[in-house]
Amino acid sequence: MQLDQHFMARAIRLARQGWYTTFPNPRVGCVLVKEGEILAEGWHEKAGESHAEVNALTQIDDASGCTAYVTLEPCSHQGRTPPCADALVAAGVSRVVIGMQDPNPLVSGRGIKMLQGAGIDVTCGVLEAEVELLNTGFISRMAHNRPFIRCKLAMSLDGRTGMQSGESQWITGPAARSQVQQLRAGSSAIITGVGSIIYDDSSLTVRADQLKLDDAERISQRQPLRIVLDSQLRIPLTAKILRQPGETVIVFCQAEPQKLAELRTLGVTCVRLPADGMGRVALPSLMEYLAERECNDVLLETGATLAGAFAQAGLIDELIIFMAPTLLGHSARGLLHLPGIDKMADQVPLELKDCRVVGNDLMLTARFKGKTK
Repeated sequence: MQLDQHFMARAIRLARQGWYTTFPNPRVGCVLVKEGEILAEGWHEKAGESHAEVNALTQIDDASGCTAYVTLEPCSHQGRTPPCADALVAAGVSRVVIGMQDPNPLVSGRGIKMLQGAGIDVTCGVLEAEVELLNTGFISRMAHNRPFIRCKLAMSLDGRTGMQSGESQWITGPAARSQVQQLRAGSSAIITGVGSIIYDDSSLTVRADQLKLDDAERISQRQPLRIVLDSQLRIPLTAKILRQPGETVIVFCQAEPQKLAELRTLGVTCVRLPADGMGRVALPSLMEYLAERECNDVLLETGATLAGAFAQAGLIDELIIFMAPTLLGHSARGLLHLPGIDKMADQVPLELKDCRVVGNDLMLTARFKGKTK
């Protein structure tokens, strides 16, 4: 078992090399081992291209008798590429060690059965908790038909996110902003509210010069889907977000036909979704739309009101809070708008998962109680 964990840990490290590039596919790594030695290894790099198992198998002429360590159950169906389970059988591997089953309920377990039917010894569930962290978004979409949502917030030491006027740039320093760039690059989509666009005129793009990664130029070629929740279609036609590379989606509930036509002339995708009881975009419908667009990990970058609405709807899976060593005063805006919390007994408990210093700021990662993975 210790040896299995050792090689699975290597497969996990390989899978992370596809962190910014595999969308909408999961991140997968594979290691081929014989007599305790690694013969070949591979990872899935980009949707539509070879999967991790095939990338490893093509590196050697003879894989017979090998043990294949794969972070995710080998696929058993014909998609953009042929089934990896078939490739492992054809290569003559004698054993396959799997980190976790495919979370897709339509195919989960089929790859394992295919391998076992060919006489291959299969072990599943090695370092499963660590493997799940590779693909929290993919797992969420497969299991719950919605993406994994991370809410990024920046605040002062006294818990303020911006001035009463709406001004909020910049609270944190360059190192924290580089971390945000990496969060964006690792996301399928970024969500914001129209208020943030009106006040800050944000672009919400991935910028190579701020990523601080070795392959920043390549990573920044893929821009996450930018989604602006704008129930009344108030976004200015001059907003910078409407003229960035990649796709911007304006989600609205009602709109004047002329404004709608002008936005579409600019090449903006405009999507009408139902309104909730307060006239805002219904968040359950938004989750369905994101799942249809094959969004796995979504970054919520917005103000206190919309962030609070997501939290109250139980749609925030992870909070990432950057705390700057500065004070903004009592008249500035608060972190989250959560009406109905009037007593200590009403407080919403969080579980702190990580705390680190980033430049001159503090980066806190927390989960709501009950969302522990």
